[in-house]
Amino acid sequence: MNGGRRAAAERMADIAPFYVMAVLARAKALEAEGRSIVHMEVGEPDFTTPRPIIEAGRRALDGGCTHYTAAAGLPQLRDALARFYGDRYGVDLSPERLIMTPGASGALQLVMGTLVNPGDEVILADPGYPCNRHFVRLAEGRPVNVAVGPDTAYQLTGQLVEQFANARTRAVMVASPSNPTGTLVTGSEMRSIYRSVSHLHAYLVADEIYHGLTYGEPSPTALDMGEDVFVINSFSKYFGMTGWRLGWLAAPPDLVADAEKLAQNIFLAASTVAQHAALAAFDAETMDIVDDRRRQFEARRDFLLPALRELGFDIPVVPQGAFYLYADCSRFSDDSADFAMELLEKAGVAVTPGKDFGHNAPERYVRFAYTTAMDKLEDGVERIRRHLQAG
Repeated sequence: MNGGRRAAAERMADIAPFYVMAVLARAKALEAEGRSIVHMEVGEPDFTTPRPIIEAGRRALDGGCTHYTAAAGLPQLRDALARFYGDRYGVDLSPERLIMTPGASGALQLVMGTLVNPGDEVILADPGYPCNRHFVRLAEGRPVNVAVGPDTAYQLTGQLVEQFANARTRAVMVASPSNPTGTLVTGSEMRSIYRSVSHLHAYLVADEIYHGLTYGEPSPTALDMGEDVFVINSFSKYFGMTGWRLGWLAAPPDLVADAEKLAQNIFLAASTVAQHAALAAFDAETMDIVDDRRRQFEARRDFLLPALRELGFDIPVVPQGAFYLYADCSRFSDDSADFAMELLEKAGVAVTPGKDFGHNAPERYVRFAYTTAMDKLEDGVERIRRHLQAG
């Protein structure tokens, strides 16, 4: 008994769990019973961390690199990252604007904690990654979830920002490439959004954790817009370092000290071993490995997209990045959560229901992650085909 006291803060009622974790737990339970399951639910690359990064981590451990770093991170890693932005994007980024964080989630927490006052609003696309809106709520702000669809490639536009903005708008957040849709914000549209945000005297926040994983065209970085931009990124996806929990934040120069102060209080510093390991991420050998993996992801997309369309899933926009397909399954069910569990229980295929990604018709959608090998994707498609034909 809690003596009549509330068990949790009121904000917790607005912070939903990851429903995909329930799917994953059930999939694991079925596997424990001997069932074969094709996993297309979790957004984690199936490739292990590239060998040069692992070896750099081992050298760091052997060398006794097990103490705290400064809150902003290893100077040599910040320098390497700034050079990477110069080489890849032609952006002149000062290392002083960079803070290393425990994954992209740590960077997102720094942004919202630094920017958002109680009652401030942050405009986001719906569907979108759930943590984005949840961290706004954690900071006692109000997420403004804007329903987007195929007509804007499931992305915000400058026009939509102006339509939904008001005096309380503190920030606008974009994700390019996006989870769950895999679509990009084009360079021209990013500039339009940036102009709209600037007119509001607000901030543009860009989630770029799938940068590097694009197919057919590069994804421009929001850092090219100006210095008054926040960019969140991570070593998890493109560099395959999910379990190392290492990301970064590029902050406007006048807010770096505040973000660093918050980092000191929340997590003190990112993992020292992970930071030393990440120094090898920019080596030529590592870049060859991760770019080969990017090509494999592209081949998987090019198989799975037409295969799912042939089965009757509606996917109106070709995703240009990440490793997701956001598919309308309303032809088969009016409840995507039930449909996802049906595919798992009866076909042995695990996918993510749309309710993880917002309030914009989630019952119509499921997300397929092509983060598993081609032969398993082929098996998964055949299982779904047999299940739909039997139904």
